[in-house]
Amino acid sequence: MLLVVDNGSVFTTNISKILLKNKIEFDVINFEQITNFVLTKSDAFILSGRRKNEQRMNATNSEIINHVLSEKKPLLGICYGAEILALTLGGTIRKSEDITKGIHTVNVKTPNPLCEQDLQVYQSHGYEIAKLGTKLENFATSDTCQHEIIKHKTLPIFGTQFHPEMSDDGQLLIESFLKIIH
Repeated sequence: MLLVVDNGSVFTTNISKILLKNKIEFDVINFEQITNFVLTKSDAFILSGRRKNEQRMNATNSEIINHVLSEKKPLLGICYGAEILALTLGGTIRKSEDITKGIHTVNVKTPNPLCEQDLQVYQSHGYEIAKLGTKLENFATSDTCQHEIIKHKTLPIFGTQFHPEMSDDGQLLIESFLKIIH
């Protein structure tokens, strides 16, 4: 069972639509409802973006990431989900000079399990990953962000600074993640 952790993103329903279209069995649960039982019964995870910063949300999402690491389960962190992934694994984030919004080109530096070529994606964020911890690697950049697609060096754990659920190229990236987990 795939678990979509809803961190308050206005785009979470778009993630659900992609999963339904691909006939994936999944649950969507608000971060406040996460329990050890929910973590244990889930085989893979998608962490949504967020609208506001909450300490409890950060703690819960870090707990999910640590569970995923210890159990070697797949995870895709979207926007905030990628940022908390980087933070949990020793990286840093920073406030962007301007809010990044709209369609942007993401330049894939290295082909990876999620995509092999440049993407047109939707960005909507005021923070960005500034530095990766030693367990993460970067696969893509853009004019607005240095770390657009990140991956754990040995596990099927990914993050996108952008919102793949909001563009055709991004939806293909989510479908690539689904192929990894099924």
